[in-house]
Amino acid sequence: MPDTKKFIENLSGAGKSIGVLTSGGDAQGMNAAVRAVVRMGIYVGAKVYFIHEGYQGMVDGGDNIKEASWESVSSMLQVGGTVIGSARCKDFRTHEGRLHSALNLVQRGITNLCVIGGDGSLTGANLFREEWSELLDELVESGQISEEDSQIHSTLHIVGMVGSIDNDFCGTDMTIGTDSALHRIIEVVDAIMTTAQSHQRTFVLEVMGRHCGYLALVSALACGADWVLIPEMPPKDGWEEQMCQKLSESRSRGSRLNIIIVAEGATDRHGNAISSNAVKDLVVRCLGFDTRVTILGHVQRGGTPSAFDRILASRMGVEAVLALLEASPGTPACVVSLCGNQAVRVPLMECVQMTQEVQKAMDEKRFKEAVKLRGRSFENNLHTYKLLSHHKTDAELPHSSFNVAVLNVGAPAAGMNAAVRSAIRVGITEGHTMFAVSDGFEGFYKGQIKEIKWGDVGGWTGQGGSLLGTKRTLPAKHVDKIAEQMRIHNINALLVIGGFEAYMGLMELQAARSKHEELCVPMVMVPATVSNNIPGSDLSIGADTALNAITDTCDRIKQSASGTKRRVFIIETMGGYCGYLATVGALAAGADAAYIYEEPFDIRDLQSNVEHLTEKMKTGIQRGLVIRNENCSENYTTDFIYQLYSEEGKGVFDCRKNVLGHMQQGGAPSPFDRNFGTKIAAKAMQWISKKLTEFYREGRVFANKEDSACLLGMRRRALVFQPVTQLYDETDFVHRIPKEQWWLRLRPLMKILAKYKTSYDVSDAGQLEHIVRLRAKDNSAI
Repeated sequence: MPDTKKFIENLSGAGKSIGVLTSGGDAQGMNAAVRAVVRMGIYVGAKVYFIHEGYQGMVDGGDNIKEASWESVSSMLQVGGTVIGSARCKDFRTHEGRLHSALNLVQRGITNLCVIGGDGSLTGANLFREEWSELLDELVESGQISEEDSQIHSTLHIVGMVGSIDNDFCGTDMTIGTDSALHRIIEVVDAIMTTAQSHQRTFVLEVMGRHCGYLALVSALACGADWVLIPEMPPKDGWEEQMCQKLSESRSRGSRLNIIIVAEGATDRHGNAISSNAVKDLVVRCLGFDTRVTILGHVQRGGTPSAFDRILASRMGVEAVLALLEASPGTPACVVSLCGNQAVRVPLMECVQMTQEVQKAMDEKRFKEAVKLRGRSFENNLHTYKLLSHHKTDAELPHSSFNVAVLNVGAPAAGMNAAVRSAIRVGITEGHTMFAVSDGFEGFYKGQIKEIKWGDVGGWTGQGGSLLGTKRTLPAKHVDKIAEQMRIHNINALLVIGGFEAYMGLMELQAARSKHEELCVPMVMVPATVSNNIPGSDLSIGADTALNAITDTCDRIKQSASGTKRRVFIIETMGGYCGYLATVGALAAGADAAYIYEEPFDIRDLQSNVEHLTEKMKTGIQRGLVIRNENCSENYTTDFIYQLYSEEGKGVFDCRKNVLGHMQQGGAPSPFDRNFGTKIAAKAMQWISKKLTEFYREGRVFANKEDSACLLGMRRRALVFQPVTQLYDETDFVHRIPKEQWWLRLRPLMKILAKYKTSYDVSDAGQLEHIVRLRAKDNSAI
């Protein structure tokens, strides 16, 4: 093993004490973060203390600061809010309050703090750290602690995690709770849409976000709202007339409802607040539409955390403990955050300063700058929303004379429809004539191709499955007929949205270019499959919805065991040979083991898992959860594992099995999948437009270079176009998976949180990145 590698086994927390607290407004996922800090801390040999009721508990001391045990964080993962309590604390803002806090920590030997909260909570923690040595001197002078105590506890280390549903903290891609808040908003919007449609109503929805419009903007993107009002980009003067015109145009095109989303902090260009009731009155006065207001309020903070928030919080909690173990007296207080799918550490005060810069820019009416400072993700959301929302009349549209076809290939995946809608509308905005192909390549060769207009895809974002219809048929056998249909309809470019069959189909079409020049057109594929097994992309549309389905089911199953006790559930997930759903689902559901094809296992592993569960049953946690990927082993089937566990666990626990099946493919798409599908398809369509002009020669399009048949994938945090021929060597075609998969790095995490001793490579951890550098690397973030 080269020396450059760093492993968890070499990091020891022995003799260290870590305090964990949640502060400020609660957010779903905080409990998952607390659980991860406690378990990782205990795993490395440290003592971990709960500090109840946030900073108030730290000031008051006593029973508010209690040592945590492994079992004390069991069953926390699926609970919303924060189990250890949070309070806004005035006392901690005073010098006296911080002095009490310092005494309470020193008495328990705590010199490492993990703070989960918003920017106010984290700024407070940093001030506390800066004053620490003065506070200890005061305590020595007043005789409350000894000089020796002061020496032993001379440095306070602080690591922050941002828990805030607003996603208003610079330097982090997503804050804990944001994704769950979006789930709550979208559940409400989906429900409102059905009633609005029945009565031809307009609904004005007010969502949280006093200073940040992230929730409003992303939910507007995810539900295809007609208008959105956010603090970072107040509407131009005369917006009232523009908005009413847009609403009435949408009705005249056959829409039976309008949705307007207002952030609670929305203002006009002159700083005057725009309330949801004012918007309602405006619509009634100008258009006479039947209009209702719904204010979501604290519903957005509530409910169970989404799969995304559980994974985000669990990864951040583990990373926070690593950061505390590696901290030296000179290390600045840092925030652990996610950059794409990579955990990073950024200096806390740099993030706070950047967040304050945004507010300052807004106060000084420098709105474009405020949007830029929010980061590329926010900027791209706004750009995509604008691209999709401003429908000009046919006369005002550019006209390109190009025909572009869109099709779905493979199994249905939630979010496909959002991607199709986005592609169609962006294509029309760019002046192309858009064609929809029904039933994948099968429908293509049969000629099931028709023009599709702007209004035809209205309301598609929230629909699950594939409205175009999708089949697994590959094109190779029917290439002659497909080429003929391309000629008949004069198709100049192809956008394929689908899974592994779509990827192979694109390769087959490219290979057939030498025989059929009709296929010499720009082609791009967008990955959409619940299995997340497409080479060239870390994520695919549909995987997040499937993960949420798995997590919800596991929550219910675990709950059913709470009455019976001593029960182990064996759950089978989809994914083909790809263990993504099983592994990440296990991390989100708090499973004890996950069997996958990529990590071979034998009877000894099964035996040790049974023994591990037997030990667990002796504690207060009397239930177990084991997840098995459908193709993880030819012989160790779900039935075999169920029977083995039943036999070996006799007298200790009983077993039940559950095959989740197609429920993982169905259901309304999650906010993440709607958003991801919308943005990635819009980017694919813009690439097609660029390539069409690039390859247009002498009155026709001719593209046969390898970079004219690409897969658009998400790599780390950038969306990248990759020629499919270059991905050939990265693919295991027999098992239909990429040869290298990033999420395998999460497996040790799952094992550690389930109390297994394991090797965990933490070489990636520990790089303190500066926020300016993050901005520079950010250029094509989604």
